[in-house]
Amino acid sequence: MPDDFVVTPWEVKGDIDYERLIQTFGTQKVDEAIIGKFTEHTGELHTMLKRGIFYSHRDMDKIFKDFETGKGFVLYTGRGPSGHTHLGHLMPWIFTKYIQDKFGVELYFQLTDDEKFLFGPDLTLEDTKHFAYENALDIIAMGFDKDKTHIFLDTEYANQMYNIAIRVSKKVTFSTAKAVFGFDNSTNIGAIWFTSMQAATSFLPSVLKGQNIRCLIPCAIDQDPHFRVTRDIAEGIGFYKPALIHCKMLPSLAGSDKMSASLPNTSIFTIDTPKEIKKKIGNAFTGGCASVEEQKEQGGNPEICSVFQYLYYIFEEDEDKLAERKSQCLSGELLCGYCKQYLTEKVTTFLQAHQERREAARDIIEDYMLRDCLCKEE
Repeated sequence: MPDDFVVTPWEVKGDIDYERLIQTFGTQKVDEAIIGKFTEHTGELHTMLKRGIFYSHRDMDKIFKDFETGKGFVLYTGRGPSGHTHLGHLMPWIFTKYIQDKFGVELYFQLTDDEKFLFGPDLTLEDTKHFAYENALDIIAMGFDKDKTHIFLDTEYANQMYNIAIRVSKKVTFSTAKAVFGFDNSTNIGAIWFTSMQAATSFLPSVLKGQNIRCLIPCAIDQDPHFRVTRDIAEGIGFYKPALIHCKMLPSLAGSDKMSASLPNTSIFTIDTPKEIKKKIGNAFTGGCASVEEQKEQGGNPEICSVFQYLYYIFEEDEDKLAERKSQCLSGELLCGYCKQYLTEKVTTFLQAHQERREAARDIIEDYMLRDCLCKEE
């Protein structure tokens, strides 16, 4: 990994060069051929594809081929429940819902409460389970199809998951785990084992259906290392390699790195109040100048502005409005205070509606949960 930035499943920092990550990770760029296939099959190209937010992939061509030949595919994504859900987590979920809606496919949603216990020194299993169920409310609030969406916690779906994960683990050497994840002699053995659980969900639908079916994993590119290992061993245990489509990471309000649950003042959470949203956006890093006079004369820099990035990534779908806002920023016509106010209104409106659906989800959560004989709650 380049020295000037870090991207791993557990740490992201620095000014990320996403094109270099394609070379480093050995993925493929989402090119015109892939874009053309999305357009052909959906009739509506998602904003995140138009803007290159989902920009990298592995085997999307095989996903389209399986869909076209009637074999079909399933979706798999997940969340590590170390805290409440923030907007950075919602971004790949928004795109996942687009795929589910357009292709009519099932989604398997893994909540890795075991991972966050193993890697989080200050989190108990009770903590991670609590956050898993809180995160599940956000998943349901996104509007995924109840009849085609299956949510589970690793520790509660352990009977089914272990039987797949143990087959994975037999094929992954400690040498590989060290090389891919940077483990050393101080790493606890649970953490070394964990990628077997992350990999297992790629094959879970095939096991449940009794026949091979390829899965597509929409995720941020920092999660790709888990699935490089998965793809290496998949065919050796009788399954298809999972396909992936990777997104860039929503920056924090500090203007660099990705939004992180461990930095609450620079992240917006789905449970934040309008007052908290206003305060956080009000303190956000922008591309503005030191004074109003200077900015009117020299203009701002939307490329480094976290407020503009939030509009670009999620909250302004209208291309003309976004282009006009960028032009006005560059010319000095539009000042940072107005942009912050505009984003605050957008985020507040979005989250108020989301929070209503989130609260309603408490009554139907069990309709989404995937259970096995060892995990039913007392």
